[in-house]
Amino acid sequence: MPAAPQPRKQARQARARVTRAAILEAAARILESQGRDALTTNAIALRAGVSIGSLYQYFPNKEAILATLIRDKRRELVDLMRDATETGRHQPVDQAVDGLIRAGMVHQFQRPRLALELEYIEPQLALEPETQALSADMAALILPVIRRIRPDATPQEAADVVAICKGLINAAALAGEPGGESLYLRCRRAVLGFLHQPPPDRGESSR
Repeated sequence: MPAAPQPRKQARQARARVTRAAILEAAARILESQGRDALTTNAIALRAGVSIGSLYQYFPNKEAILATLIRDKRRELVDLMRDATETGRHQPVDQAVDGLIRAGMVHQFQRPRLALELEYIEPQLALEPETQALSADMAALILPVIRRIRPDATPQEAADVVAICKGLINAAALAGEPGGESLYLRCRRAVLGFLHQPPPDRGESSR
């Protein structure tokens, strides 16, 4: 399996962080305005206002830029979910679930074209181990919330909740839906319906 693309170096100084951020934002804006076919390192450098040599100091190729964009977006999602779970600890459980659903919707629809472009590109970048780790982290985050409804819920059931929301939100985004109240209510109904079902027979499911 090929290795996942990596940046060439970390940006530790303030000026370097500004340059790195400008490169990533330029790539994001090209994806949003022109799509993935228009994305080249030369186009990114021009949009960012840096030389192509400066770009290559940070990223060896456009794949490394794309992988970094995806990783940054994933960190944003985990941060949103973590904030939602922290807030949800002091709320009724239905409100805690609502907060998690809305966190996922914010992540997808804050910059919908960018999210869709990155969703399409992601399978081409050998990020599967990182994707699996992300799914496990997200399941671990929401498991305490789920156990307030179903005390014997397993990490797999938490992962199922993540998959339910992701599937509904991604399908809506692909269909051009703006991500409003209708989608939120569908996600809520699906998640709460799943969690309020009788738990599976553990013995039967393991045979």
